[in-house]
Amino acid sequence: MIPSAKSEGVETLKLHLRADGIPYEQEVKFHPVRKWRLDFALAGRLGVEIDGGIWVQGRHSRGAGMEADNEKNNEAVLLGWRILYFSTGQVKSGLAIDTIKRAM
Repeated sequence: MIPSAKSEGVETLKLHLRADGIPYEQEVKFHPVRKWRLDFALAGRLGVEIDGGIWVQGRHSRGAGMEADNEKNNEAVLLGWRILYFSTGQVKSGLAIDTIKRAM
């Protein structure tokens, strides 16, 4: 399942990236066979994932969803991606954009 492009965390991070002039691509397919996508892809093969619903037992905080995320994320790393992970709250607080700028 592809995360909604209209999630609060995704929309907020888009605003922060634009405000800082950081180019990005959204919903980037990174695997040659699987349909996996990264929420954001930035320069230098830096990927960003926003995990929504973590406080309401959403997909990212349940066992099966976490295992699927682990498989996807490990494959991304094996393919040369560096991945940063944030909750919606971390995006809204500014932690995500600050960390992204440090990583770049």
